[in-house]
Amino acid sequence: MQTVIDPVSLQLPQTVEPRNPGQDFNADWLRNLQANTSAIERRAKTLPGRRSVKKDHQAAWLLKAITCIDLTTLSGDDTAERVQRLCAKARQPLRADLLTALDMPQITTGAICVYHEMINPAVAALSGSGIPVAAVSTGFPAGLSPFHLRVAEIEQSVAAGADEIDIVISRRHALSGDWHALYDEVRSFRAAAGHAHLKTILATGELGTLRNVARASMVCMMAGADFIKTSTGKESVNATLPVSLVMLRAIRTYFERTGYRIGYKPAGGLSKAKDALVYLSLMKEELGLRWLQPDLFRIGASSLLLDIERQLEHHVTGDYSAGYRHALG
Repeated sequence: MQTVIDPVSLQLPQTVEPRNPGQDFNADWLRNLQANTSAIERRAKTLPGRRSVKKDHQAAWLLKAITCIDLTTLSGDDTAERVQRLCAKARQPLRADLLTALDMPQITTGAICVYHEMINPAVAALSGSGIPVAAVSTGFPAGLSPFHLRVAEIEQSVAAGADEIDIVISRRHALSGDWHALYDEVRSFRAAAGHAHLKTILATGELGTLRNVARASMVCMMAGADFIKTSTGKESVNATLPVSLVMLRAIRTYFERTGYRIGYKPAGGLSKAKDALVYLSLMKEELGLRWLQPDLFRIGASSLLLDIERQLEHHVTGDYSAGYRHALG
């Protein structure tokens, strides 16, 4: 069975985006940011039913989703062996027989995301693959360790070989409206990250209001963030469609003002293939096709890959397989 693949949505980016250098703090940009909660929630409710892709087109979009997944293990019982297995899955996320049936070349996931202690085994396991290693940092997930230790943690993770750093912001700055303090914090983290791309985790479930989400998003981008990310995955409320809509529109506003494209990463609670399809369609509608590439869109998940692989097997064979038949790493 040969799948019709949309070449625009699946091709790798042909150009390297100029990196966001950040901007001077501008309080006017924040004062003008508002969030109509009822309108945002109404729009978000319509998203799952407004766009539906079936058959070959659905398979193509699910393949696209795989290339944007940050395969993640952030557990207290992580071991080098577990990380090595996860890296093997990142190198070959889909079984060879399914790729052959779909007439697809080998694809990989967007990245591997681990704690600092697991960077070395991840880097070794991914050598030569081109798959970046992302490390969570700055006292993840609470972000309440001493500031100098958070900065040092970033520097040590970069020195260990991390290509991307996922930092958590101090939620208290957003909750108290001290936006300049948040700007200074993220600016320092950006400097410590150096060449490594900085993904700022807003922990949106703990920010109180959608307006705070919009303003925190803008502050992080002004401070030089390369990505803004919803959640650590450890909060009681993680990625949601209303929050995502607010963050994507903040990204669009920043691009219109500066010309710099900022990436977006929903994380936490995305475990079904249909979730990935909704987020991909949201990205396309709000920001356009360019934001469907893994340098600008990631999904923080691991169990999501299992369901996508099951859906693709159903597309090829007509039958759903048991979850235990699909290696999770």
